[in-house]
Amino acid sequence: MLLALGFLVLAAPGTSQAQQEPAWVSMTLEEAIERALKQNPQVIQAAGSIRTAKASERSAFGAYLPSLSASANSTLSSSDRLNPDTGTIISGSNDSYSAGLSASWDVFTGGRRRSARKQAQAELQSAEAQLTAQRFSVAQSVQSAFFEALRAAELMAVTQSRIALAQQGITAAERRLAVGSATRSDVLRAQLELNTARESLLQQESQRYTAALSLGRLTGLEQPVAPSTAAPIEPTPLTVSREELVNTLLAKAPSVRSAEAALTAAEAGVNSAKAQYLPSVGLSAGYNWFNEDLAITGGRTSWSVRLGLSYPIFDGFLREEGVVRARTQAEVAQAQLADAQHAVRTETERVLNLLKLAEERVVLSRQAVEVAQEDLRVQQERYRLGATTILELLTSQTALVAAQNNLVGLRFDYLLSRAELETIAGRKL
Repeated sequence: MLLALGFLVLAAPGTSQAQQEPAWVSMTLEEAIERALKQNPQVIQAAGSIRTAKASERSAFGAYLPSLSASANSTLSSSDRLNPDTGTIISGSNDSYSAGLSASWDVFTGGRRRSARKQAQAELQSAEAQLTAQRFSVAQSVQSAFFEALRAAELMAVTQSRIALAQQGITAAERRLAVGSATRSDVLRAQLELNTARESLLQQESQRYTAALSLGRLTGLEQPVAPSTAAPIEPTPLTVSREELVNTLLAKAPSVRSAEAALTAAEAGVNSAKAQYLPSVGLSAGYNWFNEDLAITGGRTSWSVRLGLSYPIFDGFLREEGVVRARTQAEVAQAQLADAQHAVRTETERVLNLLKLAEERVVLSRQAVEVAQEDLRVQQERYRLGATTILELLTSQTALVAAQNNLVGLRFDYLLSRAELETIAGRKL
């Protein structure tokens, strides 16, 4: 009885864990991408950068407008004075109230405002390009996990058919053993093939569960996500030519647009630094009211208008330093733009070659599957008639499984390469 209770205690945690296994959630690719984009931290941060850039652009435009400020003050103080007639000290108070309205406007800044606004607009364009790139990067990650889960599911289907073939092989071997036309070794070889197929199925189940968990994390869920498709996802050729696609990406790829915006901002920074050599002109005006009584009526008023010009003759070479820094940054931005264009061209050519290779290999792999199926059919019939050995039959089965697995892998390799190309392009292809 104690031994039985011990076994129950050991078995209880496993039973509880099985009962607490999270339920799977079915989700289409579009739903998974939409959920991932809503909760991804990088996408949220990139969207916040756009809001910040828009605020900077609005601030740069506001530099063209005059500034307006209002002020109000009140002073309450006691004052003691000597009465010469009586020779006594009289206590009193000396109160004052004032209000003012002032405005100022930069008439001429040497082009600094224009450069600042151009720089803010370029930063906004860069932020928008980075958001696009981040969204497609997240979409690629989701597609990778989604396709890996589908790949594992299709490989499991191939392995299940392999198990069925192995069971048929055992039946055929036992039938031939019963009539004396085969040896016990045939049955053992067929049983070994069945065990190998079952072990492969367990590994693929683990791979599918891992991919489903990864997909769940990307979509903000704590349970595994099962990919849902109306039909098997098949490779589809691109609708644009190779040359047209490369030229389009060189002009509109998010990385290129971001580098172009960075170069524009750097050039605006050079102009802003050079503007320090020019004078600045400012216009200001003010209106003030003063009264010693707490009343709106009465009191004294004054107004003023001022037009001034300022020019720093020498500032310790700070202007020269600013120009050198701005020009250096512009040179770096120019080099980064050229590097981004080269990178886009190189990556696009690489992925296009992978797509072309995968597309051709898919066609050849389909033919290989058809040939392996026909070869297995012939070998099964020959083994039934006693014209071949179990080793040749198992070799044909292995060849068919390998061809089917290769076809599944090539199909999803094509889909993953296409998702990578869309990430480079920043748009659907």
